[in-house]
Amino acid sequence: MTNNDIVPGFDDEKDDSLKIKLQKIEGVEGGLVLFLTGYIDTYNSNSFQKRVNRAIEGNFTRLIFHCAGLNYVSSTGIGSFTAFLKAVRPRSGDVVLLEIQPKVYEVFQLLGFSQFFNIKDSLDEAVEFFSKGGTPQRSDVFPKIFKCPICGKKLKATKAGRFRCSECKTILAIDTAGQVFLG
Repeated sequence: MTNNDIVPGFDDEKDDSLKIKLQKIEGVEGGLVLFLTGYIDTYNSNSFQKRVNRAIEGNFTRLIFHCAGLNYVSSTGIGSFTAFLKAVRPRSGDVVLLEIQPKVYEVFQLLGFSQFFNIKDSLDEAVEFFSKGGTPQRSDVFPKIFKCPICGKKLKATKAGRFRCSECKTILAIDTAGQVFLG
């Protein structure tokens, strides 16, 4: 199945600097995984936005961006993700970011955007987030196992608050919803 089979016209505006592969999510209405490979900067963010907006117009409002292959995102690129969030939230949708590389995550942190996005470690976690209706139940947030955004060490938090990574000594904070950011 090609991208154009899932979202008509999606690949009409391809860009070699950013490859996107689409995959529908079984059992999640309006669910779509976008596997990103390459980078997002000032020059290609416009075409990235156009392509994803085409998916949103096709009623894909629960978007999972698989970022393992994304090696750079400029502030303009982060602006694109924010625009998608604004586009899907009124339609009962949301955006989940997956497997973000530490240097990309750092840009989200520096610009103060990491707390606006649902950031998950695995595709299963992201699908479960949408299966539960997109809002984590407070009772099952903790204990939470997550990766340090700087060194990638697996850590466990038993409650919300600030603490230090046992590996790289970075100060981290985790909120009551289980979102992790630099403390």
